[in-house]
Amino acid sequence: MLDQIIDPVVHWLNLAGTVVFAVSGGLVAARKNLDIISFILIGTITAIGGGTLRDLMLGIGPVGWVGAPHILWICIISAVLTYFVAHLIELRQRWLLWADAAGLALFAVVGAEVALSHGTSGMVAIGMGVMTATFGGIIRDVLCQETSLVLQQEIYATAAVIGAGSYVLMTDWLHIDRPLAVAVAFSAGFIIRALAIVFRLSLPGYSRKNSISGT
Repeated sequence: MLDQIIDPVVHWLNLAGTVVFAVSGGLVAARKNLDIISFILIGTITAIGGGTLRDLMLGIGPVGWVGAPHILWICIISAVLTYFVAHLIELRQRWLLWADAAGLALFAVVGAEVALSHGTSGMVAIGMGVMTATFGGIIRDVLCQETSLVLQQEIYATAAVIGAGSYVLMTDWLHIDRPLAVAVAFSAGFIIRALAIVFRLSLPGYSRKNSISGT
């Protein structure tokens, strides 16, 4: 069970990330005018999709939510509540961005910690953190026919890399206490994503003028 894998600090971080990602999934469903069952489906997939893929790739059995079914209830309740209050939230897209940013930073840390607790290298742990943070949202956007934030120039996956990388650096290499590492790594990932939202920051895209031409 997930509770037996990670310490209480990261366990509660995981639950918080589950709530905000389920809400972000619900807000996308609201924008698409979907029914309440679709809210539950999209919210749940957003919240547990990345963690499910991570656990499968790490060979963890059963995957987190199978061994801890209360996670499913958290997804369902969060999605249902979003169904009833989403119409009260003005500028849903803005709220979606901030909820998604918080979930991104939370799950980047959780994913990295779960991987480290299973004896992976630091680089693999960073990759698992990024997967945990982004793949649920990717699946959500595919189902809702949205352009995924990962595929846009805006800084998104980069924030997950920074969050997961900061956590691995502090815990696996510098051996800093976990509570401090969690706080700093979450803050790093969230701040980078927040700056990207506020100032519309992006990394430079590929340009053909930089490629070698035969003419």
